[in-house]
Formats: sequence, C-alpha cells, structure tokens
Amino acid sequence: MAIESITGRARVPLATKAVQKTEIDSGNKASKQAEKSDSVAITGIAQGIKKAFESSSTDAIVDTDRVASVKKSIAEGSYQVNPERIADKMMQYENLTPQK
Repeated sequence: MAIESITGRARVPLATKAVQKTEIDSGNKASKQAEKSDSVAITGIAQGIKKAFESSSTDAIVDTDRVASVKKSIAEGSYQVNPERIADKMMQYENLTPQK
C-alpha cells in the first residue's frame, strides 16, 4: 500500500544500490592507509606565533615596580606631567586607529 502525501500523489520508492561487503572492506583499508600517511607540518610563522604567545603568557603584564614608583611620586607631590609627551602619544594612537 502506497502512502499518499499531502498533495494526494502517491510516493514512489527510490531505487537503492546494494553495496557489497568487498566494496566496504576495500574502503576501510584505503582509509586506514590514509590515516597512517597523514601528517601535520607547522610553518615557521606558526611556530613564531606559538613562541611569542608562550613568552607573553609567562611575562607580567603590569610593571609593578613602575606602578609603585609612580604612586610614590604622586603621594610625595613630585610627579611631573609632560603635556608634550602626552600629546605625542595621543597623536600616535590616533594615527593607528582607522579613520571613518
């Protein structure tokens, strides 16, 4: 008995191809050989990135000695602000950011 779809037309079963066991076995052998011959090579650039990442993760992000020195200078009232240096750094940053 055929199952009718919503449109009222009978569905026709699709023909399938019988796969023999020898075809499956030969496919498994080929995939096993491919697994043995696969290899991964990391480029010099990727190795450099890996080294940079490893070294940056071990270094301290904040220079605690410098922070302590600045805090001490502020507390003593001897910290000097250099407006020209600040302006230069702001311009360097501005030049790095993309313009709209």
